[in-house]
Amino acid sequence: MAVEVKDLLEAGVHFGHLTRKWDPNMAPYVYMERNGIHIINLYKTAAKMDEAGAALAKIAASGRKILFVATKKQAKDIVAEKAGNINMPYITERWPGGMLTNFVTIRKAVKKMATIDRMKKDGTFNSLSKKERLQVDRQRAKLEKNLGSISDMTRLPAALFVVDIKREHIAIAEAQKLNIPIFAMVDTNSDPRQVDYVIPANDDASKSINKILTHVTDAIAGGLAERKAEKETSKQADAPKADAKKEAPKKKAAQEEEE
Repeated sequence: MAVEVKDLLEAGVHFGHLTRKWDPNMAPYVYMERNGIHIINLYKTAAKMDEAGAALAKIAASGRKILFVATKKQAKDIVAEKAGNINMPYITERWPGGMLTNFVTIRKAVKKMATIDRMKKDGTFNSLSKKERLQVDRQRAKLEKNLGSISDMTRLPAALFVVDIKREHIAIAEAQKLNIPIFAMVDTNSDPRQVDYVIPANDDASKSINKILTHVTDAIAGGLAERKAEKETSKQADAPKADAKKEAPKKKAAQEEEE
C-alpha cells in the first residue's frame, strides 16, 4: 500500500521541532528550516514507512508479536485502538521497568491477574472478608492498568514499535540490550541511530501519529491475513491425506471380508 506524500502533508507529519532543539543526526531527514522550525522531508518519510510496513508484515506473517509503546497523552488512545484492532500487545501507561529484560517477573504479575480472575469465577473471592476483597480488587485494577494489554504475551516480542523515542528511552534501552528490532516515529529532536527502522515524523500531533499508525497497522493486518490464508491452504492440502488415512482401515476390512 503506497504512501501518498500529499496525505502526510495534510496530517502535518512534516512539522519537526524548533531548530535549536534538533539532533544533528536527523540532518539526512530534514528538508528545510521555516520560521525557526525544521521541516521533515516527506519523500523520505514515505519511503521509510513502506520499508517499515514491509518488515512488520513479515514479522506478523511469521506469527510473532509486535509490542507497541506510547505513553504520551496524544498517542495513548490511538495506539490502544490501532494495536487492539490487530490483536497486538501495547503499553500506554508507565513503562514497567524490566518489562523486557526481566520478562519472567512480568509474566508472574500477569499470572497473578489470571489467578484473581479464577478466584472470582470459582467463588473463592466471595469467601474473603470485605477488606480482603477490596485489596484484591485494587491489586487487579492496578495490574490491569499496567499490564492488561500484554496479558496474552507469553514470550518476548519480535519487535517494538515506539512513538517518541526520547520519552520511551527505557523501553529503547531494554530492546537494544536484547537485540529486539526497534521501529519508531522519530522527530527532529531525537537520535535516529537508536532505531533499526526509522520513520522520520512529527511525533507530537495526534493527526500525524494517527496517519503513521494507520499505515503500520494496516501492513501488519496484511501480514496476519497472509498467515491465515497460508494456514487455510495447508489445511485444504492436508484434507485429502486425512481422508485417505480414514478410508484405509475401511478398505482393509472390506478386503479381509472378501477373502
